[in-house]
Amino acid sequence: MSIWDWSYVWEAMPYLYHGAIVTVQATLLGFAIALVLGLVFALIRQSPNRYVSRSMAEIVEFIRSTPLLLQVFFVYFVGPQFGVVIPAWICGIGALGLHYAAYCSEVYRAGILAVDEGQWEACTALNLSRRRTWSAIILPQAIPPVVPALGNYFIGMFKSTPILAAIAILEMLQQAKIFGGNNYRYIEAITMAGFFYLVFTLVASAIVQSVSVWLNRRYHLE
Repeated sequence: MSIWDWSYVWEAMPYLYHGAIVTVQATLLGFAIALVLGLVFALIRQSPNRYVSRSMAEIVEFIRSTPLLLQVFFVYFVGPQFGVVIPAWICGIGALGLHYAAYCSEVYRAGILAVDEGQWEACTALNLSRRRTWSAIILPQAIPPVVPALGNYFIGMFKSTPILAAIAILEMLQQAKIFGGNNYRYIEAITMAGFFYLVFTLVASAIVQSVSVWLNRRYHLE
């Protein structure tokens, strides 16, 4: 038996295709949650009420300090014992989004803290509302510089999707394993899955870099 057989590659393609669709969907939806929720976390951290700010900091640190797999297991397997039953797909995407939201919030916060103090003082002098200050002055300066860091977490989330197989979500790597188990040939399917992960990661990196350059030019940050 040869080490590599192209016929198994073509047979594995339907499995990998369906798994890739699930992987991309989970990444895009999960990261959309992470971006929005992470910004909410970061804004709460900036609350003038130190009790609110401190409580949010503890929640973020707790999420960051526990494994993603543990969080997925807890929601999916422990939740039903308390009457909380969440479908696997929603649980998986939600857990991905929440976990990475904690990391994204720290990235947002770094960008916010990097805004020059004079900008805050100018907003106060102009009597701008708090909402106007954040939406028109602070966030447009804070977010563009941290896009590369957010992009790193997007790529990290993409590579974390195999964890979803633990709750029976058949993403790309799990589909490759299923094909290998059914045909007693793992090398072709697993290798091709790795190749697709590499291609998707390189494409995502290029997109993130392009978005970062565009934002920096738009806001004259270069």
